[in-house]
Amino acid sequence: MSDVVFSFGTLQLPEVQRALFGRVVPTVPDALAGWVVGELRIVDPEVIATSGKEVHPALRPGADDDVVQGVALDLTPDELAAADHYERVSYRRAAASLVSGRDAWVYLPR
Repeated sequence: MSDVVFSFGTLQLPEVQRALFGRVVPTVPDALAGWVVGELRIVDPEVIATSGKEVHPALRPGADDDVVQGVALDLTPDELAAADHYERVSYRRAAASLVSGRDAWVYLPR
């Protein structure tokens, strides 16, 4: 069984996936309606070291016709736990419905 995570930022980077999951996860293009992408300054040194970035993208509520492009990742339960650990300081996981109709997890700013 797998969990779908929608990534619009660093979780879709191969180097981040290798560090977190030990593999590059196949991605499927998808989108999330009603949101826009802003920026979030990261304070966790472990996350900065993994991503190489001090500023990450962050979802912000938008208009009904706003759409964020990204990818769907099918993760194992252990990989989802690794993603939660990576996002733990600056983000929280929430349920969402993607444009494709798939249910997925997204990470929203805390």
